[in-house]
Amino acid sequence: MSDTPGTRQPPGRSGGTFSRIALGCGNFGGIGSAPEFFGQGLTDDQALALMDAAWQAGITHFDTADAYGGGRSELAIGRWIASRGVRPQLTTKTFNPMGAGADCGLRPERIARQLRASLDRLGVDHVELYLAHDFDPLVPLPKSLAAFGQAQAEGTIGGYGVSNFDASQLAAALAAGTPQVIQNSYSLLDRQDEPELLPLCAERGVRYLAFGPLAGGWLTGKYRRGEPFPAGSRMTQRPEPYHGLVTGQTFDALDRLRSMAASRGISMAGLALAWLLADERVTQVVVGPGRPEHLAPAGEALNHPLTAAERAEIGRAVA
Repeated sequence: MSDTPGTRQPPGRSGGTFSRIALGCGNFGGIGSAPEFFGQGLTDDQALALMDAAWQAGITHFDTADAYGGGRSELAIGRWIASRGVRPQLTTKTFNPMGAGADCGLRPERIARQLRASLDRLGVDHVELYLAHDFDPLVPLPKSLAAFGQAQAEGTIGGYGVSNFDASQLAAALAAGTPQVIQNSYSLLDRQDEPELLPLCAERGVRYLAFGPLAGGWLTGKYRRGEPFPAGSRMTQRPEPYHGLVTGQTFDALDRLRSMAASRGISMAGLALAWLLADERVTQVVVGPGRPEHLAPAGEALNHPLTAAERAEIGRAVA
């Protein structure tokens, strides 16, 4: 991409700045947190090449989790940091089990243990952001958030937040502690956070970080009406979150998006990312490319910003 990704620092409880684009590392040595895919996904060499390409493109914030690849994602990032001699901003998370066992959740002692292990795998003494990867109904939020706050006080994390929380769960977290960010799925095809959670973030000064911005590849145009899903695509690996998109209505919406992207001279994926970046409530978009060339839409989005009117038009077309 021709320009270094910008930063956004909205008013609110969180200090510092965030890169507009972060590299999602969920495919390093696995496919997200699913134990059945540990050891699959990108190889070490492929992960290193992707991080090289992202860094060269100006993407200096890497997003991972302890359970991605059963720890393989953090290990790959640690090897990259050690071998390249540079230090990206880092987000990691905890909640999910790192294997087939039952060890999961947000117990304070587990949070402390998992954080130490994450820092060891990453080869760093702190991370910029540490997130609860999901809501834990079995542990009172004040206890969990106190553990995050303790880590922040000790300097092993710069800030903390939550992920995959709905509006009521975020409200409870804000009553129990001081989470600075929330990271949730948000895209043109996944707008469940628009009615309640995004307004709550704006009201309370919580930064919103969007993952899944291309809806598992649906917004890239790779899935075509009446055609089999491409080999190796998300719909052939972990299709469960996206089964609801296999409808004529979705394909009609994608046809409209394809036409609008073509009229602007950018890819569908680039336009979908630009739509997110044009939302002033969205602080950061986490992209999860499988190959270096998949970084191109992020550059398109940054170099072809949308006005509020254009964003609204696109939103209506893909509703």
